[in-house]
Amino acid sequence: MYKVMIVDDEPIIVEGLSRSIAWEKWNCEVAVTANDGLEGKQLIEEKKPDIVFMDICMPEMDGLAMIAAINSQFPDLEVCVLTGYRDFEYAKEAIRLGVTRFLLKPSNMEELEEAIDTMCKNLKKKGITGEQPEMSGEKEQGESASSSFIVKNALHYIEENYTQKLTLSEVAEKTYVSQWHLSKLLNRHTGQSFSDILNHVRIEHAKELLKDPALRIGDISERVGFLDLAHFSRVFKKQEGVSANEYRNEVLGR
Repeated sequence: MYKVMIVDDEPIIVEGLSRSIAWEKWNCEVAVTANDGLEGKQLIEEKKPDIVFMDICMPEMDGLAMIAAINSQFPDLEVCVLTGYRDFEYAKEAIRLGVTRFLLKPSNMEELEEAIDTMCKNLKKKGITGEQPEMSGEKEQGESASSSFIVKNALHYIEENYTQKLTLSEVAEKTYVSQWHLSKLLNRHTGQSFSDILNHVRIEHAKELLKDPALRIGDISERVGFLDLAHFSRVFKKQEGVSANEYRNEVLGR
């Protein structure tokens, strides 16, 4: 049977969907439920459902980022959004990121049954019969809208937080994917590792600060997020081919 998961912070919705639909008609069963987005994401990774019904306006959750993460890591998973958020552009972006149906609450039974029917047909087209013990899980993909969306969000987060002690783990958490998956996506889309990207951002900002002769190089190093001057110096020379001091003299001498 196809495993169905329902994610909604309103228990009455979870209960209603679980009990009011004749799931067996589509060879489906509600195997797992969750009441918040992060718990839902964790359970998707653990239980590997075939179909997910989810709200995307839940506390402490970026709905589009969550959709992108799910679609990028589990491309065979069928997702139906069920939400009270009435924004056409948002709905269009959710569908671009891999959602099969975007239904507004309160949805009628006809809409829900059409969504289930479509998702089950899509699973069959992919060769998923509901009899396998697990989904295919993460697999290599080409450029996809969801992967690009995750990378864009990750790069934006790095740019906004490069002065902090930033880790791959923290950025992965903010984009709702595993460290391994984010590392793979960054490498595929940029050709660089996380640390190379972070160092590049830091050095670019350092170059701007070096234009101010009143700032000491040690202060600049600290200001752009390096823990010690020696590391900053090594990274700067590797990226620019000259030392920070030589770069400053060259820039200020123009």
